[in-house]
Amino acid sequence: MWDQRYGTDEYVYGTEPNEFLREVIAEVIADLPRQGRALCLAEGEGRNAVYLAEQGFEVHAVDASPVGLAKAVRLAAQRGVHIETEVADLDGYRIEPSAWDVIVSVFCHLPAKVRQDLHRQVVQGLRPGGRLILEAYTPAQLALGTGGPPDISLMMTLDELRSELAGLEFEHARECEREVHEGRLHTGRGAVVQLVAIRR
Repeated sequence: MWDQRYGTDEYVYGTEPNEFLREVIAEVIADLPRQGRALCLAEGEGRNAVYLAEQGFEVHAVDASPVGLAKAVRLAAQRGVHIETEVADLDGYRIEPSAWDVIVSVFCHLPAKVRQDLHRQVVQGLRPGGRLILEAYTPAQLALGTGGPPDISLMMTLDELRSELAGLEFEHARECEREVHEGRLHTGRGAVVQLVAIRR
């Protein structure tokens, strides 16, 4: 499915970073070390990984689609930065412990059991002072129909995330609606959960 979706010259989610990620890096956690290590989960065509590399981070982008990650590498080259990529299914993926200054999860929608296991690893994967930056669709997105999976079991709520990410301190956490204009497949009003969480 993903290779087919990404198998076009078009960047279907755009080439600019997720708006929430950009805001967080610029305003909320400007104290993060710009030479730090960043892990981008379900990174697709690379828009967020390339943005972080442009900010000075050493970026490792993971996705199940080699087609998407090839486009990510091309985008990085066009922007004059370097990213490392890894083709991997997040079901069973192992995050290096205590290794990451930033972990980014943007519209990374997985079956609940897979997500819960991954989020436990996120907690352990962050260095002390490291942050998780996450934005995802909530179940309310199904009624809006402006992007995301058509399956409520793949959506997230803030209450679920508080449980799954036990061990992190939430610095910013909310469910809201916002205008999402990130490529052709995320266009219109979206119901999202947004959070920034730190490992103390």
